[in-house]
Order: sequence, then C-alpha cells, then structure tokens
Amino acid sequence: MARVAIGSRNVAAWSGVKIEVITVVWMVVEAAVAVGAGLVAHSLLLIAFGLDSGIELVSGGILLWRLVVQAQGGTLERVEQAERRAAWVVAVALIGLCLYVVGSAVLGMLIQSRPETAPAGLVVAVVAAVGMPLLARRKRDLAARLDSGALRGDAACSMTCAAMAATLFVGLGLDAAFGWWWAESLASLAFLFWLVPETREALAGARTGKAACACGDDECSA
Repeated sequence: MARVAIGSRNVAAWSGVKIEVITVVWMVVEAAVAVGAGLVAHSLLLIAFGLDSGIELVSGGILLWRLVVQAQGGTLERVEQAERRAAWVVAVALIGLCLYVVGSAVLGMLIQSRPETAPAGLVVAVVAAVGMPLLARRKRDLAARLDSGALRGDAACSMTCAAMAATLFVGLGLDAAFGWWWAESLASLAFLFWLVPETREALAGARTGKAACACGDDECSA
C-alpha cells in the first residue's frame, strides 16, 4: 500500500510539473507583453500588471523545482526540504502581491490614473482572466494529493493574476460608461479580502513546516 501511495504521489508530482511549466512559460510571455504594451501606451496599470506577473514567475519557478524533486523520486528528506523552501518563497511572493495590490491601488487613487487601452495588453489580460482560474483549480487539487502548502499558495498566486486581469476590464468598462476612474483601484482592494487570508495561511505553513490547507478535512486527505 505504501508503494502504491508513493507511486500515486509521483504521478501527481509529474502532473504538477506540467502545470508549473505552463505557468512559468505563460508568466514570461505575460510579463513581457504587459510591460512592453504598458510602456508603449504609457499605462501604469499595464506595467504594474506585468510586474505582478514577474512575482508570480518567481513563485512558479520555485514550485517547478520542488515538484521535479519529488517527481524524480527524491528521498522524503529532500522532498520535505524542497517543500519548506518553496513554501517560504511562495509566502513571500504572496506578501509581495498584497503590497503590489495596495500600492498600485493607492497610487492610482492619488494620481487619478485612468486605465489606458493597449490591444496587446488586453489580449494577454483576457487569456489570464480565463485561463488562470483553471490552472489554480488544478493546482489546488494536486496540492491536496501531495499535501503541499507551497503548491496551494501558488494556486493563490494564479488566482491573483486572474483577478488583476479582470480588474483591467472593470476599470475600463466603468470608466468608459460612467467616468469612474477609481473603479479599478476599488476592485483591486476588494480582492484583498480573499488574498490576505491566503497569504496568512501560506506564511503560517512556511513557519511551521507543515502544509497549509484551508479546504475541508475530506478534501485534504484525498
């Protein structure tokens, strides 16, 4: 039974590797396009979105390494060591995302920044808003199977990416329809109600060295 469980986890780890490869590749594209489009259009919002992608690229990269260690049959000690390191990196990344959300929202309110249109940036945002929740759901499922708080934290990073992409359209739509230039900043701050608890949980898991899991006991033991 133990060998079956280990084999099942190795299969789950390889699935996680594939998911993280997709994440890393997409974050490279997203960061480059968003920052480039933001510079061309002089859009603070798009540049900030690209910087957010850079933070998530770091998170995805460390998770890729952690999952490869397990998928290649690393010893329990090596897997636990990789998990601890990944958990800390992801926790710090989530803290960075919280600061990014607050900073960009406050700055936008202070300078009364209006979202600017940049076709390439908007295309990237559409893909992120649709695709990232799918990746996040898959990561959460694999996190439960692997008992990995770090992977669950990375799922939160993916959801943050989707939320930030969605706020681009909230801001653009409400500004265009009603002249509400502050709508994007408010939408970003509202997302903190979900992001801050996820960040606290990831940080607690990194400190204790245990997988952080906010799901129900049945799901976590699956």
